[in-house]
Amino acid sequence: MSRTFHNNDGHIRVRGVRKDPPDLRRLARALIALAEAQAETEAEAEAQAGIQAKAEIRAKRNKAIQPVKPLKDENNSDNQGDAA
Repeated sequence: MSRTFHNNDGHIRVRGVRKDPPDLRRLARALIALAEAQAETEAEAEAQAGIQAKAEIRAKRNKAIQPVKPLKDENNSDNQGDAA
């Protein structure tokens, strides 16, 4: 016999194993839970951004309302008393 003739002993057969179909209800529940968690995270981020924006607006208003302190000039009346 030749070296290439093996009597089909070297062939391996693999049979597919049938699996149960995926549980669609369970997958759907998991997908819904993920979507809810994502929506909640986005809502919290938007709320936080809104709070921060309101705080910035209030800070700008408070700066506008506060009286401005006058600056001291070199030619102010305080220096005139020393010259006399």
